[in-house]
Amino acid sequence: MQGRPAPGAPRPVGIDELLERVRAGYRRIGPSEAAEAAEAGALLVDIRYAALRDRDGAIPGALVVERNELEWRLDPWGSHRAPEAVGHDLPIIVVCNEGYASSLAVASLRQLGLRRATDLTGGFQAWRAAGLPVVPPPDA
Repeated sequence: MQGRPAPGAPRPVGIDELLERVRAGYRRIGPSEAAEAAEAGALLVDIRYAALRDRDGAIPGALVVERNELEWRLDPWGSHRAPEAVGHDLPIIVVCNEGYASSLAVASLRQLGLRRATDLTGGFQAWRAAGLPVVPPPDA
């Protein structure tokens, strides 16, 4: 049985409202703009899990960091950071499968001070549908 929130506790929100709130804090980008940004030095970060990469392929040059490791790998001050995590001003484009989980991931990265983090609207599926380069899955 669900109880009432404690006095002063934030009211519960649904995932659609949470996504709307999170996305209001930054500008998302589409596939073509993401490709251009990557060419100019932005870091594409693919947070899809292995089964999706094995099924659909990958974006060439993207750093693969599964979602559960993201903050540790991209925190420029972290002891487990990826070599690519060179500073808080690094432009980062987070890519998930369809552009939902990446928005929540961006919110978390921005809390770490990665103020230029954004995500790809439509995720990997939009990238592929736009005809941008994809490394085929291993068994293709």
